[in-house]
Amino acid sequence: MSSIKVFLVPTSSSCTHRFNCLSFVFAFISLSVLEHVKSVPGNSHVLTKTSIMLGLGEKDDEVFQALKDLRNCDVDVVTFGQYLQPTRRHISVKEYVTPEKFDMWQEEAETMGFKYVASGPLVRSSYKAAEFYLKNLIREREKQLQTIGSA
Repeated sequence: MSSIKVFLVPTSSSCTHRFNCLSFVFAFISLSVLEHVKSVPGNSHVLTKTSIMLGLGEKDDEVFQALKDLRNCDVDVVTFGQYLQPTRRHISVKEYVTPEKFDMWQEEAETMGFKYVASGPLVRSSYKAAEFYLKNLIREREKQLQTIGSA
């Protein structure tokens, strides 16, 4: 069983309020869940991951605040992707985010201490999750072997 647990958090509370009031409640509950996951005894090893979809009219300060909130909840992994309108009945794209902006958010999130960040227009919540999990598993096993070897 994977130690990565995926929880989705909307971009920002003011942006999600444009969708409906339940989205704001969802954002609050999601942050509470993310924070709770790590506080459960025996869960300190659990990696938490969430995604932020861009292009819905969010402002930079809102995304930055969402990242701060996620770090305050000790979230390990964050991905940024471009929102794409699946059908005409869905919310329309407000902006197509530039590659430079995706790079900026990746750098910002890495500077804030996220263990892994994927950021780009085609990135989705499960982006390279298996690859990340395996790399992390290998790194942890190498640490264990080094500890045993030096004992």
